[in-house]
Amino acid sequence: MTPNVDIEIILNEYSNNTTMKSIIGVVQKYLENIIVRPNSVINIDEEGISVLNNSVKTIIVGEIPNYNKSFVDFKHLKVNWFVYKLDTDGPVEQNEDDGDDAQTTISTQITLPSVTLLNMWENLYFDNNIKQNLLKYAETMMEFSDKGVDNNVISCNRVFLLHGPPGTGKTSLCKALAQKLTIRMGNRFSSGILIEINSHSLFSRWFSESGKLVNKMFSRINDFVENRNILVCVLIDEVESLAHARNQCLSGTEPSDSIRVVNALLTQIDQIKRHPNVLIFATSNMTESIDLAFVDRADIKQYLDMPSVQAIYKVYHSCINELIKAKIIQDLILEPIEHLMNDQPHSAETQQLLDLCKKSLGLSGRSLRKIPFLAHALYLNGSFSNLNEFLTAMDKAVEKEIWERSYFAGLKQENK
Repeated sequence: MTPNVDIEIILNEYSNNTTMKSIIGVVQKYLENIIVRPNSVINIDEEGISVLNNSVKTIIVGEIPNYNKSFVDFKHLKVNWFVYKLDTDGPVEQNEDDGDDAQTTISTQITLPSVTLLNMWENLYFDNNIKQNLLKYAETMMEFSDKGVDNNVISCNRVFLLHGPPGTGKTSLCKALAQKLTIRMGNRFSSGILIEINSHSLFSRWFSESGKLVNKMFSRINDFVENRNILVCVLIDEVESLAHARNQCLSGTEPSDSIRVVNALLTQIDQIKRHPNVLIFATSNMTESIDLAFVDRADIKQYLDMPSVQAIYKVYHSCINELIKAKIIQDLILEPIEHLMNDQPHSAETQQLLDLCKKSLGLSGRSLRKIPFLAHALYLNGSFSNLNEFLTAMDKAVEKEIWERSYFAGLKQENK
């Protein structure tokens, strides 16, 4: 079967009324004449290239699972084209009067696809094709809805639960997935919206009010869901705050109001699933605290672990390329991880980076992306370095990060 590659063409806000077919034709000819790598972003504005009278702002080339070439061979691939513009308005806060002449933010709304989430998907690295699998799960859910599959026969609540240690990219993956699904389903939805619920704010200090706030929150979500032309993605970060295990509440270790909140949340999920244009994403660092009834409603339960050596290499590789582009590191090509996995010859700097990745095992993705900044701030003099110097500085930054983490781990042991 011919492999597929997704190519997104992001248009400028001020682009003219050129037809989509002509845009795709020009971009295709442009890409076929340059070296293009999978999972890459080509910023046309920065490259100073005129593509279709400056109508095109950015070209994003998707990942190609199980593809053994380091460049995109268009002659042996089927291309899926997506052409769109980005919303530039940014997040909008939804506030609720807390009864004390002050307001509390209970949710944040972003119209999709959004400029604030640009390139987030491309800069998340996981093992085992996790991103592609989540896309397939969501597309299957939508297909079942389109074809009228009876939920009473084949259960589908359209709920995703991503769990794992802090800093592994759960929240970022949910946001990036919402953006990518809006793009992928542009032929059926005119736009999307991401509603991020502030779980902690929904716990009112007034007794019995929290359950009412959850119901009010979902009532507002339903206003969006009623428009079948909009893909509605609801993100509940740290879902254990709202879906706390009721057996702990009954044992007296949690306030009784928690039971009302869990009941309200489960009821709303059961009601909203009848709509074919809504998806619910939930994240948790503490799965043992989540009510089993919520876990049971999650169609997909995906564990995100700490990055492997291969994932770490991709993170560092992207960071170094960004600093090369910013002229902070001297321009020098580092081989992609696919090159190393095929046992191809590689440079001394690439081996140095690979050794650094092995030393970085155990660090979260959030920590990994801070290492280049720490390296430059603490261990380099001047604003321009060669790659060898920078990798040496990163090595020192990793050692410092590991030492700092061991200190906090020691404090936890003392407090047990």
